[in-house]
Amino acid sequence: MKWTAKDLDMYMQSKEYVDTVLIPLVPLSFKGQMKQTGSMNEFLTILSLEIEKQMKGRILLLPTFHYLSDEMDKVERLKHWANEVKENNFEHVFFLTSDFEWKKEERELENNLVWIPAIPLEGLEIEQAREMINQQVLQILDIFSYNWKNEKK
Repeated sequence: MKWTAKDLDMYMQSKEYVDTVLIPLVPLSFKGQMKQTGSMNEFLTILSLEIEKQMKGRILLLPTFHYLSDEMDKVERLKHWANEVKENNFEHVFFLTSDFEWKKEERELENNLVWIPAIPLEGLEIEQAREMINQQVLQILDIFSYNWKNEKK
């Protein structure tokens, strides 16, 4: 389910089945990496929506967590988001990013970080892009399934 009025109505009716939140993490940069971060945003938006579509009814896709590339308190802000989510009865919080800088913070994020290199979609045919995204979605869903099966009870 997406963070839209319609989907949130659906969530409210079936929230006992929705135990997982997905938060995409995308940097903002107005310097030399502007195009790269824009490409990352495009890729993660499409990827997140595809994951949500495949797992509708189990996952709530939150709005993208944007941060400045050189922001000092982004980890604390994100942890605050995660705590808020957990306080609202979600068992699992996954963070999806193509920004390698987050790998350094993986422990801080309770190992719920899914890092995947961004695929520049602008030069690809639609079918090529769709196939690549679908392959990535399958790999990510495997990670989610593994975590769901091996959760600490």
